[in-house]
Amino acid sequence: MRYEGVIYRPPSEFDSLVIQATIGCPHNRCSFCNMYSDRKFKIRPVADIINDLDMAQLRFGENVEKIFFSDGNTILMKTKNLLTLLRHCYKLFPNLKRVTMYGSAQYINLKTLEEFLKLKKAGLSRIHCGMESGDDNVLKLMNKGFTQDEMLKAATLIKKSNIELSLYYIVGLGGYDLSNQHAVNSGKLISKINPDFIRLRTLIPFKNTPLYKLYTKNKFRLLNPHDALKETKLFVESLDNIDSYFLSDHTSNYCNVNGKFPEDKDKILKELDNKLSLDISSFRSPNAGTL
Repeated sequence: MRYEGVIYRPPSEFDSLVIQATIGCPHNRCSFCNMYSDRKFKIRPVADIINDLDMAQLRFGENVEKIFFSDGNTILMKTKNLLTLLRHCYKLFPNLKRVTMYGSAQYINLKTLEEFLKLKKAGLSRIHCGMESGDDNVLKLMNKGFTQDEMLKAATLIKKSNIELSLYYIVGLGGYDLSNQHAVNSGKLISKINPDFIRLRTLIPFKNTPLYKLYTKNKFRLLNPHDALKETKLFVESLDNIDSYFLSDHTSNYCNVNGKFPEDKDKILKELDNKLSLDISSFRSPNAGTL
């Protein structure tokens, strides 16, 4: 298999075969992200991707059960090409259980429900979507490229097609000024969406990003650990009438809280309260790991 640049995949895809279908991110302008700053977005030729899949089959045989198509926003590929890749995957790997990829709202919305139904039938199992926030002010500040309403439209397409939807929320993305509305409006939006998975990430500023420049000029204040936990608690309290897995599957988080809604909501809130009772010195620095 051939790869270009650093390859990123969700932690939940740790045991997946990663095949690079696209290179970089077509948006690549989020204020907090530097993942694909070193490369220009392009879609790899289908023949090259198929060749990589063939090489993987020769190497791993029937052992492949999960495939993740990187890089960012592989969902942007033409549907006919995605269908070709999906069918080839299931032809090559008889034990294949799951095929997943990244997809941001503005690119999901370029496809129709009919297209997603075809992708589901061909074996697209899950889309990882960086919602990050459900508040329009935060989305604008972070230059996400979509609004709350556009996120809801995209999520509705995925849910109606019965493809699993894994949504990401970044704790602290609104800083101190927008923290409460970031938490509450994100909770309200996710309650409308009812995704299969809600995954927490906590903001850490990365060098060479617009957000880092704001941070170093004291124009963006990072939440301290206690305030980040309070925001997380407010976010959880705002979640209502959902049937979702809630996962804190990332080292950036101050609290490893996991559970299933609605039954584990009170347990999750209690765990957050327990963490809030700890001295602030028990947690990492808010900017620890800054790159």
